[in-house]
Amino acid sequence: MLQKSKMFSLMLLLFSAFCSLASVLNNDDYDDLLYVNFENEIDSVIPATEETISRDCQREHTEWDKIFIMLENSQMKENMLLQSIDEILKVELQTLRAEMIQFVANFAGTCTTAIERITSQISSQVDQTVSQKSEEVEESRRLRESEQGKILEEILLLSRNTSHRLSHLESVWQRTAKTEAQEMGFQQRDRSSYLARGDNLILNSLWQELRQTRAELKESQKWVMQHLLPAGCETAILFPMRSKKIFASVHPVAEMVPYYFTACLWVKVTEALDKTIIFSYGTKRNPYEIQLYLSGESAILAVGSDKNMLTAQNVISSGQWAHLCGAWSTVNGSASLWANGQLAAAASEIAEGHIIPEGGILQIGQEKNNCCVGGGFDETLAFSGKVTGFNVWDRVLSNEEITRQTRGEDSCNIRGNVVGWGVTEILPHGGAQFVFNH
Repeated sequence: MLQKSKMFSLMLLLFSAFCSLASVLNNDDYDDLLYVNFENEIDSVIPATEETISRDCQREHTEWDKIFIMLENSQMKENMLLQSIDEILKVELQTLRAEMIQFVANFAGTCTTAIERITSQISSQVDQTVSQKSEEVEESRRLRESEQGKILEEILLLSRNTSHRLSHLESVWQRTAKTEAQEMGFQQRDRSSYLARGDNLILNSLWQELRQTRAELKESQKWVMQHLLPAGCETAILFPMRSKKIFASVHPVAEMVPYYFTACLWVKVTEALDKTIIFSYGTKRNPYEIQLYLSGESAILAVGSDKNMLTAQNVISSGQWAHLCGAWSTVNGSASLWANGQLAAAASEIAEGHIIPEGGILQIGQEKNNCCVGGGFDETLAFSGKVTGFNVWDRVLSNEEITRQTRGEDSCNIRGNVVGWGVTEILPHGGAQFVFNH
């Protein structure tokens, strides 16, 4: 351990002497120092000139001088090696950059081709879907025409059966009259008894035929009412069940007039509870500005609140179409309810002087609430069934204008100037949907 310490001290002294010698010499003299030949390691050293040798204390370099010179050369070579490595890395990075640019260019071309192919496939699928939907619509139209043809065949067959029965009754009557004429020579007692028996036979036969014909006509009418929309109407909104999520929002072409209105529609309810909303108009401050709703077999028109209402009793039957109209005027609070073209109820002082605000929300199948459209509805108030021909006017219609809406082709062809069926945007929500006449 002591020897190592002495050797380290000796090395420090030699290094200090070398540094002192280097500070004395100028730069040119320092460049003339001997260098180690790495090929022959430290065994052979390139000698300096004689002048330099004589100036360097007339002695050769020691082993420690050679080691220090070798370290300097090693440091120089290390620097050269690092520089070479830097240049190689630069070249490699440039090559890699060029390859990346080429890859991106090729990848972009591949992506473009793939996007074009995918777009073509999507377009083809869309075309197929459109074609399929068109075929379904055409098939639906053919089915409707077929159903209408069946209905006409049923009516024609019924007419033929009725005609045949009437002909049969007429022939029976003629035979009875002929028999009566042939039996004129009979005695008065026998003749009276025979005529009484003949009359009873004819009346019984006629009564049975009439009962059978009436039953068949009733069944035929019931079938038609269940499967067809009102005359002149091609579409309806179907509310398949009572649900707090099922309703239809109406977006009028004009604002409600504050002082007058008339609202008309065709309705076929599946089942009416104590309060089944057909349509309602309301604002955030008052969700109950206008309501037309059902209660059992009654129709009720309310303006402003349930305290101002008009009731028409026994105007609704479940599963059957009914045309309802409600009209109101702020002057004297006059209100009227019409059912199937007939005045069913009328009164005055219904919300007299009330002003209907603008900017409200109009809905079919639910009432406006204080929360938001489509949320927080009451399931027990929801409507289930079908609605068609919904129209609203900014005035009170005349009796003739209301009655005309129940006549044949005018059922759905007369349109209101606030809401017009087939013109105003009506959006079904939550399962409600438009259905076609079938």
